[in-house]
Amino acid sequence: MSAAAPGTSKTGHSDVVQKKKKGPGALATAYLVIYNVVMTAGWLVIAVGLVRAYLARGSYHGLYYSIEKPLKFFQTGALLEILHCAVGIVPSSVVLTGFQVMSRVFLTWAVTHSVREVQSEDSVLLFVTAWTVTEIIRYSFYTFSLLNHLPYLIKWARYTFFFALYPMGVTGELLTIYAALPFVQKTGLYSITLPNKYNFSFDYYTFLILTMISYIPLPPEKRTNALWKEQRKACRHSEYPSQR
Repeated sequence: MSAAAPGTSKTGHSDVVQKKKKGPGALATAYLVIYNVVMTAGWLVIAVGLVRAYLARGSYHGLYYSIEKPLKFFQTGALLEILHCAVGIVPSSVVLTGFQVMSRVFLTWAVTHSVREVQSEDSVLLFVTAWTVTEIIRYSFYTFSLLNHLPYLIKWARYTFFFALYPMGVTGELLTIYAALPFVQKTGLYSITLPNKYNFSFDYYTFLILTMISYIPLPPEKRTNALWKEQRKACRHSEYPSQR
């Protein structure tokens, strides 16, 4: 192993580590606190809406309609997280964050919104419930982390509920896409057939099948453990935790 250059051993390494661990500036921190508080409140509104609708109806069937608008708004609002990574105020991968955010936005708009027949499916409530609990915990976690006052209960929930909420959400998402397939095939939704002036074709039905396959590159338990370890690593090596 080569020797360190003079004057750059411990001091230089310490400076590099401090720079890497340095969090966002005061203005960026204030913005992120506001953003995370708003998102926490938004998902709380969705949670309250689900509970109120259930108590009013006495059934969990069709609860999606009671929270459709706030769900679309706040899930779409997560697109800002990609921007946060791109401008560097959050130390997360733009590619990874973009993939995770866009997959939910896609399911919200391109599947659940576009194929109205699936909106009454129980699988929709399954992933909506998983998303709601996950996001309340996640955005609360980020808010308190930014304020340097993270309650143990929120930290515990962040790394404990994940094991149940992740497979619950994935199951609901996959079942919803599966339920949409017959309607997409019948109507030709978003598909482009030949001939056309662009000499281009696109089969949305096949695209949805490929999307389902992409969910499971690893066995469920290995995928869950990998994501959990990634989250722990992100928070262990940064003063401000990753946004995903």
